Amino acid sequence: MPSADDLEQFRAAVTGHCYRMMGSAADADDAVQETMVRAWRGLAGFEERASLRTWLTRIATRVCLDALAARARRMRPIELDGPGTIGDPLTELPRDRWIEPIPDDVALPADANPAERAALRQTIRLAFVAALQHLPPKQRAALLLADVLGWSAAEIAETLDTSVASVNSALQRARAKLAALGEPAAGAAALTAAQSELLDRYVDAFERYDVDALVRLLHDDATLSMPPYRLWLRGPDTIARWLLGPGIHCRGSRLVPTRASGAPAFGQYRPAGPWALIVLDLRADRIAAMESFLDAAALFPRFGLPGERPG
Repeated sequence: MPSADDLEQFRAAVTGHCYRMMGSAADADDAVQETMVRAWRGLAGFEERASLRTWLTRIATRVCLDALAARARRMRPIELDGPGTIGDPLTELPRDRWIEPIPDDVALPADANPAERAALRQTIRLAFVAALQHLPPKQRAALLLADVLGWSAAEIAETLDTSVASVNSALQRARAKLAALGEPAAGAAALTAAQSELLDRYVDAFERYDVDALVRLLHDDATLSMPPYRLWLRGPDTIARWLLGPGIHCRGSRLVPTRASGAPAFGQYRPAGPWALIVLDLRADRIAAMESFLDAAALFPRFGLPGERPG
């Protein structure tokens, strides 16, 4: 009979699956914990007709579907009305309304080969996870099991307690919806040399608070958002005015690099201390989006970021 250690070796894979389903690292943690409890209690009945990883994923899928039945869809600020202006008020929405980032190492299996890891990294991107939340939970599960994990329609039907025909229909609708949202589940490439240089220039400009240099790194349609605030901005000129106006207190910040949801990210420390987790979306050799998640008290420990501003 498998042991608790046998279950633990699949924690990252199960966490990644739960994160894609739930759109929140905290909710994924809860789902993984419940999955492990149910699996431990049910180990005696594990018949080894499928792999232990497949069995755990089935349990995790059902746990997530149960949890999602009573929850509103998580989203990103750019899905709301807008863009706004620098004069708009900063209105908060509850934190359980927003897509949350997750550390790459928590959600990506260490034993995956480089090609598998790159593909899995693409499917924890904030944009992809946000697009998934537009799908009904069972469609979401079917799509993830088929297109991310490579399960057959028969395996998915058994997990979702439905027919193969229903699974195929759900997959067709789910893929069409994602395509309409512009989020096909395609493979991801590693950062290019130009993008690595871009990140170095971003850090240099941000820490010197050279706003002119910073906005020269942005696409013409780049966005800035700051969950839990619903306000979001578009375009280098508007973003520059924000950084030199309401955002001026970011002057003097230090940035500590990390990885979040398959993207380059930075812990931002204002002079007074931890402030935000900044996640960047890169398109070619420019920055397409800057998302600053302001819940530093919850996010910095999750990402292993220092609790105090680095010297």
